[in-house]
Amino acid sequence: MKKEMIFGVLLSVMTVGTFAQENNKVFSCKVGTFEVFMFVESQRKGNAGILVGADEATLKRHIPVFGFFHSTNMFLIKGNGQNILIDTAFGGAAFESMKALGVEPDQIDAVLITHLHGDHIGGLVKDGQAVFPKAAIYLSRLEHDHFTKTNPNQGAVAALAAYGSRVQTFEPGELGGNLTELLPGITPIANYGHTPGHTVFLVENNGEKFLIIGDLLHVAVVQFPVPDISATYDMDQKTAATVRRQILDYAAKNKILIGGMHIVYPGTGMVEADGSGFKFVPSK
Repeated sequence: MKKEMIFGVLLSVMTVGTFAQENNKVFSCKVGTFEVFMFVESQRKGNAGILVGADEATLKRHIPVFGFFHSTNMFLIKGNGQNILIDTAFGGAAFESMKALGVEPDQIDAVLITHLHGDHIGGLVKDGQAVFPKAAIYLSRLEHDHFTKTNPNQGAVAALAAYGSRVQTFEPGELGGNLTELLPGITPIANYGHTPGHTVFLVENNGEKFLIIGDLLHVAVVQFPVPDISATYDMDQKTAATVRRQILDYAAKNKILIGGMHIVYPGTGMVEADGSGFKFVPSK
């Protein structure tokens, strides 16, 4: 796998508390014959206050004195003649970067959703209308049912309703169990804990692999070395910590490149075992 291109796109401020980068870099790599692009939607100063049970010594050990940054990212997979998005961020700067590559919303064939939080599905609709007129929307059944039936979230309900019958649910497999492709070269893996149906996606082609981990972690500088620490955003913090360690161990042992929605640029890299935790080595 190798980085293929980086280019600058002017970023606009998307949400309160974020600030614009002058150059929004796009990271690209090859996974076999597939091309995978990481787009930065926004970046802001990180807040360690979202961590649960992290003592002062741990924070001091892992967080630089100048602080750290938090990113919101989106991924595009180009392969088998299709354009497939993993999440949509808010539908702002990341979309502009995607268009700069020559990919318009009406050229997206599928959108795979890791989970139904606003910074992952905010780009699905605009003014109540579907942004992707030809795309099928895929998400886990548990995630769909929780946010539309068990504990309805009106934003999620409205976003999915705009796509009608094009919304399709699936049952992700589990590590150590049967894993089945959802689309050619893309396999969903259950990663429940952050939300009831949170899903990560394994991209595989010609023997090369890339794991898109969604919200497996939020504060990378702390949660890689101490994966047992969860965030307030995790709905089931104990389960989130357990599956975080499982996924990171899987990536480290199998030398699989990972990409995350909240890992700062380049947003991708390798995981290595390091004592009782892990070390993240960003791609170059």
